[in-house]
Order: sequence, then structure tokens, then C-alpha cells
Amino acid sequence: MAHPLVELKEVSKTYVAGEAQIHALRGVSFRAEPGEFITVSGPSGSGKSTFLHLMGAVDAPSSGEVFLDGREISRLSDEGLSEIRLRDVGFIHQFFHLMPTMTAYENVALPLLLQGRKRSEIKEMAENALARVGLANRMRSFPRQLSGGEMQRVAVARAIIHKPRLILADEPTGNLDSENSQNVLELVAELHQEDGFTVVMATHDQMPLRYATRRVGITDGRLEEGC
Repeated sequence: MAHPLVELKEVSKTYVAGEAQIHALRGVSFRAEPGEFITVSGPSGSGKSTFLHLMGAVDAPSSGEVFLDGREISRLSDEGLSEIRLRDVGFIHQFFHLMPTMTAYENVALPLLLQGRKRSEIKEMAENALARVGLANRMRSFPRQLSGGEMQRVAVARAIIHKPRLILADEPTGNLDSENSQNVLELVAELHQEDGFTVVMATHDQMPLRYATRRVGITDGRLEEGC
């Protein structure tokens, strides 16, 4: 029997801030099948980023279980979680998270360098990834020389370069104007169709909803289907 690509079972996450407890997620159960494009809507502070971080092996739940392709990952060592992030997950962030002292090419190549790939393989894959996002002529540019839309395209190329099964996008248009937002969303949707990876995109914007195969919402740490 085939497993869902991602599954959360009764997952809760609580953070401690001084004497206060912040309940970011409360008993969330969720499944994402291979090839889905899922949008996660909700206001700031609703738990969207925590939800993505648990799926992407960035954080561990306070209770409950997280599975990736049938494998329970929520109690792996830091080394095991790092391996999953490098192999199976691609991240696209609101503020790009590019290394300012690295060129576009070097930023995109970084996941492969961390995997220990051969230099010739890295060169071919990085150049191909940048070409796919329309930046073949910007490989040697530093982030400060790129527009916001171009920086997000570099971030998309970095997210897909290692051919992950899961792309997690956390407000990827939140720092872009409407034209660049539309361009980035169309790019992600096109790559999703071509490569067949699963996308889970957190957003408080209406624009990404048109690309979704399924919509969920988060309010006060609780998941709601069909939002």
C-alpha cells in the first residue's frame, strides 16, 4: 500500500517564552499525496511556518508524529534531519535567504556542495537550474545586483536543484510586488507540473489559491480543510 508523501498525526508544538507557553500547533493531522499543490492560509501567527518546519525536518513536534514517505522522522537525530532536508526537501522563503557574498550560481549550487557531489555534476545541474528559472545570464551576479523577483527565482532554482520530492514555500510572494508575485507563482506552478514534486505553500495572499489542487487553513494552531 502506497504511503502519503507527508503525514502528520495529532501533532502539537509548544514554545516556551519566559513563563509563557505559546501553542503554535494543536493536535494537527494532515496528509499530502505525491504531486499535490496545497496552499495553507491563515493570518500571521496562526502556525503556518511551524507547520512547514515540522514537515521539512527543521523542527520537531512537542507531541505527535511526522512521517515522510512512511518513515517517522520526528525523532531522528540532527544528522538524520539534516540528511532529509538536503535530499528530500526544497525550501522557498519570503526573504530569499541567499548568501550575500555568493553569486547566484554559488547560492544555487550550495545544496549539492553540502551533499558532496562531483564538481562537474554540480556545474551542469546549477547551470540547468538557473536556466530553467530564466536566469542563465545572471549566474555571476551577487544578490545585491539582482531585483527582488530575480532573487526569488534564484531561491526557486536552489530549492529544485537536488530534485526534491517536497517543496515547502513560506510566503514566497510576501516580499514581492504583484507582477513579480505572479511571475514567481507561475514559475513554481510550471516546475510543479514538469517535475511532479509536492508543493505545500503557506500564504495569506489570495493569488496562490488559483494554483492549488487543495486548500487548507490554520487558525490558532488548528487545521481546517477546504479554506
